[in-house]
Amino acid sequence: MEKILLSWSGGKDSALALYLLKKQQLEVEGLLTCINAHCHRITMHGVRQELLYQQALSLGIPLHLINLPENPTNLQYEQAFREQLTYLKTLGFSRLAFGDIFLQDLRQYREQLLQPLSIEAIFPLWGKNTFQLIEHFLNLGFKAIVVCANASLLDKSFVGRVIDKNFVKELPKNVDVCGENGEFHTFCYDGPLFCNPVKFVVGQTVLRQYQQGNLCSSFWFCDLLPYE
Repeated sequence: MEKILLSWSGGKDSALALYLLKKQQLEVEGLLTCINAHCHRITMHGVRQELLYQQALSLGIPLHLINLPENPTNLQYEQAFREQLTYLKTLGFSRLAFGDIFLQDLRQYREQLLQPLSIEAIFPLWGKNTFQLIEHFLNLGFKAIVVCANASLLDKSFVGRVIDKNFVKELPKNVDVCGENGEFHTFCYDGPLFCNPVKFVVGQTVLRQYQQGNLCSSFWFCDLLPYE
């Protein structure tokens, strides 16, 4: 039996991918998450590592981390990725699932990274309509909160909100309802796969800027504090 890993961002697409894999009788035996080792948060999403641990515990699936520096280069990311996957392959993992939906260049990049390792990339959400996916996510009873948003597309009011039908309706027309183009990111804290809800307190929302070459981008981040 081939062992399956799931690339786990902690967000809604990861959760729905896990649900669909289980529905296909494919058992996910590990979650793989990239962590900013400097501040101990999920890369890009900014969610605290403590909440990630609580997610994995509630899901009952072992968690594996890729530790990255504060601002990793693409080369540093790929090296850390390959090193961890090489190790996980010795544990019997031969397939890695992703929650990507329609970004063809990203899919090709992932497949190219895995090809030298002889690990198969699988995409349970691939090609599905994003309106239908978010509706399915909500109808199943999953719950997720927006933790990060591209400030050039969404204002501060969208961050720190639980995703529901009103949230979807209020999204600008140029924003994909699943945030597939990186418009927003989420933290999934409850649903049919969770033994218990992950408890947290919504903290401060801040605006952060990132510089890549000549390009500058701004993102809203909402901090989630573990509930004591």
